[in-house]
Amino acid sequence: MTSSATVLNGLDAIRDQVEDFYRDLHRHPELGFREHRTAGKAAGALRAAGYAVTEGIGGTGLIGVLRNGAGPTVMLRADMDALPVTERTGLPYASETDGVMHACGHDVHVAAMVGFARLMAGATDAWGGTLVVLFQPCEENGDGATAMVRDGLTDKCPKPDVVLAQHVLPYPAGYVGTRAGSFLSAADSLRITLHGQGAHGSAPQAAIDPVVMAAMTVVRLQTVVSRELAATTPAVLTVGSITSGTGPNVIPDRAELQINIRTYDDATRTRVLDAVDRIVRAEATASRSPKEPEFERIAAFPPTINDEAPTRQVAAAFAEYFGADAHTIELQTASEDMSDLPRAFGVPYTYWGFGGVDPRRYAEAEAKGAVAQDIPVNHSPFFAPVLQPTLDVGVKALTVAALAWLGESG
Repeated sequence: MTSSATVLNGLDAIRDQVEDFYRDLHRHPELGFREHRTAGKAAGALRAAGYAVTEGIGGTGLIGVLRNGAGPTVMLRADMDALPVTERTGLPYASETDGVMHACGHDVHVAAMVGFARLMAGATDAWGGTLVVLFQPCEENGDGATAMVRDGLTDKCPKPDVVLAQHVLPYPAGYVGTRAGSFLSAADSLRITLHGQGAHGSAPQAAIDPVVMAAMTVVRLQTVVSRELAATTPAVLTVGSITSGTGPNVIPDRAELQINIRTYDDATRTRVLDAVDRIVRAEATASRSPKEPEFERIAAFPPTINDEAPTRQVAAAFAEYFGADAHTIELQTASEDMSDLPRAFGVPYTYWGFGGVDPRRYAEAEAKGAVAQDIPVNHSPFFAPVLQPTLDVGVKALTVAALAWLGESG
């Protein structure tokens, strides 16, 4: 029997507990750096399984360490935070916290990691080395990983040989997808304030209208990707918010734009950011703005670029275990801060996705050519991973990947 089969032989015995753990987390979501209950439950489960636990890293982050003789050190990471979204799934275990929801599947990640950690602790004859499970706060704002690093993670934790992580995505449950090289985009979020001159709505000649200035800026920004980048260069520029004014007959004196930019390499990232700066300033000048526009970077995520060697190793292990359900996943426009962790240790990493949509529902949507319309994506108020086989696959993927290093034949 292989190491993976030996460890996963215990899954049937804990499946109900993993599902209950997940439902509880989904009912009680917590925003970034407020994941006290979530972290406490994870820490309790790890201690009960025999892990040495260090809590409060970077606020609510924690690690569990299980040493099992000679061998590599493997770190696996799960993020814990929820989103400020009002749930509309209608689930019997829907969020009981107003305006907060696990709309991205981090509850799946935590529950799967706890299940995996328990299985590994219960089958130590099947593997050797050191296992580090890390529960990270505040992934959604892009600063949870760096908060743990700033709080001394590298001194509080054995140095891993590799860092592994996964994310549930709107693919059919059972699907597991890896990708070497670029996987997730870098993301930059900007808040831009445009200055005008207020006046009565009946006297526009006395004003410098920031609403018009903002409108012209938005239109021009849409040409950055379509006209300044090659068609083969992937990038996304979204103006997600425009705020200005308080009434219909008052021309305000300022407008605020919030912009999100997704790119996959430093050269494109720089080019797009420079274009945004140039266009915003030029439109302000064209509108006779009395002040230079103000730029504030409110979030920045690094790109997730999977290292070749560990990705090949995990992909081979997935192909052997999952068979036809193991795939090469396409480039994703979402963003993550997970890569800040291996970067702090100076070690390679790989990150993969797995599906959470009822396979029959996905097949029906695919047959109609309506996957994008009919399948709720991460961050939707309707995002609701089907319980199984999503959780089983999450536990299995962590196990198979970790044992590619820690297993007897790894």
